[in-house]
Amino acid sequence: MIVTRSRRIDAARQALAKGDLQATHALASALLADSPGDAEAHFLLGVVESSQGRIQAGVLHLDRAVALDPRGEYCAQLAKLFCLVRRDGDAAATLRAAEKAPPEDALSRDTMGCVYARLGDHAAALVHFAHAVALEPGNSEYRYNHAVTLNFLGRVDAADAALEALIAMVPGHARAHHLLSSLRKQSAGANHVARLGRIHAQARDGRDRLLLGYALAKELEDIGEPDQALDMLCAANDEHRRTLDYSFARDAAAFDAIEAHWPAVRAAPAAALSREAPIFIIGMPRTGTTLVDRIVSSHPGVESAGELQAMPLAVKMAAATRSRTVLDAETIAAASRADMGRIGHDYLKRARHHRRDPSLRFTDKFPGNFQYAGFIARALPEARIICLRRNPMDTVLANFRNLFAISSRYYDYSYDLLDIAAYYVRFDRLMALWAREMPGRVLEVAYEDLIADQQGQTRRLIEHAGLDWSERCLSFHENAAPVSTPSAAQVRRPIYSDSVARWKRHAEVLEPVRAFFEQHGIATE
Repeated sequence: MIVTRSRRIDAARQALAKGDLQATHALASALLADSPGDAEAHFLLGVVESSQGRIQAGVLHLDRAVALDPRGEYCAQLAKLFCLVRRDGDAAATLRAAEKAPPEDALSRDTMGCVYARLGDHAAALVHFAHAVALEPGNSEYRYNHAVTLNFLGRVDAADAALEALIAMVPGHARAHHLLSSLRKQSAGANHVARLGRIHAQARDGRDRLLLGYALAKELEDIGEPDQALDMLCAANDEHRRTLDYSFARDAAAFDAIEAHWPAVRAAPAAALSREAPIFIIGMPRTGTTLVDRIVSSHPGVESAGELQAMPLAVKMAAATRSRTVLDAETIAAASRADMGRIGHDYLKRARHHRRDPSLRFTDKFPGNFQYAGFIARALPEARIICLRRNPMDTVLANFRNLFAISSRYYDYSYDLLDIAAYYVRFDRLMALWAREMPGRVLEVAYEDLIADQQGQTRRLIEHAGLDWSERCLSFHENAAPVSTPSAAQVRRPIYSDSVARWKRHAEVLEPVRAFFEQHGIATE
């Protein structure tokens, strides 16, 4: 019996929907054997290959599918893979192709939203997330993505309503509870503490317990129960820390390599250097980098490109190391011998796809670029670098209180107070190296000084960035640009001093940290 192509495709699609990748692969391969130019067969094989971790093979099949038939569904999946392999420019171009004939299924719409979000275009992402929810209102992941983006765009009430609807549908959705707690400061009369307590007590999954623990701690702090909040935070972090294969020695090795190979970076060749002048905002996380980004990008001549991975990836590409981590001793050593001009141009190429107006200067507020300041200074001689400093005790507490990307190994240090303190000591030592070796290149701004003297410190920032003064920089909270960091709620308010010297509320618990800093010569007052 002859089986028609449409029936074979239906069978392959059904197998894919069931998660039977082996059957999907067999059916699609048979289709391709009969017709090498079958776009659907290439699409199905691309999805299977990428689902099994063979991303490059997936790209090849999906690229071929799009070349044969540029329908929205195919483009959406190809754009996703381009993002995974850090080909942001190709991802953006593929999204533009998809917009010519947008897909009609919810998964593809959600995929397009995720890619737009990854590229920093949250307004475009929202359109597709909304379509996905409308097409499949029972899908909790689509609803969550929609709510996250509403929050990024400052539509807090809409995000609140979307999250409550999601929680009504899936009461134990830990990420929804965590995001809801962060939307605004809770009050004694309006909070979710009781509900969070019940859900947390019922949770068994480790990641869910971590998310719910952070949410509960945050709301307890909001309603005036700081001791209970810290107890919950310590318990949640300790439980998670015990699941990690981490010791500070791993991060120390990276710091050692940066310091050891700086002379090589300083002496490395630097051909055809770019004269572009991006503004890098660096520092330990949770020290005011988002605030300064909002201040500087409120200037009419500047836009924020967000937290870019462009410099870490440019350095990794120049190093050509095969290690799985972006930053490690091997990569730093290899990159120190690379051409710095090439790194600079690669950085700018990667950053370009996160910019909206090429005529403007732009900020890159990835805090971790403090580890790349030497590369930045050599690769982009006109770049301006601003480093945020904050009281070390407040820095430790703020890192401990904030849940970073759970799956990122970069933040493994943040679940233990003394690990954070050790990380701070090396951060401080590295910043001292940059100050000695590159005098004047990095402007250090104390968060506390910015709070106490907004206008004076803002003028310092704008002058260092090489910009003319603009009063708009004092009204940063009116900046309508999206915020995709944990500080989203805070930077939509005028300057406030609530977070200054917060650590003193927990001085007893933090005494080992204070003693550690004293031992390492770090002043805490």
